[in-house]
Amino acid sequence: MSAHCMLTGARPGFGNRVSHSHRRTSRRFDPNIQTKRYWLPGEGRYVRLRLSAKAVKTVDAIGVEAAVARIRARGVRV
Repeated sequence: MSAHCMLTGARPGFGNRVSHSHRRTSRRFDPNIQTKRYWLPGEGRYVRLRLSAKAVKTVDAIGVEAAVARIRARGVRV
């Protein structure tokens, strides 16, 4: 599965590992993706969301209904 957040759209960043001798090799900075299950009262069912740690805090602040509305506005199927 791809390492991207359904709510914020956070995706891996790319950069270089730099050794002690300053040789550079490619690396990935992956977002902290967590799978969370939320009860969606408007639809009477659970939804399983793949969210970054920052997005989990956002869902706690704005509520799951508003978060799912934002996800659907981005065109992601929930």
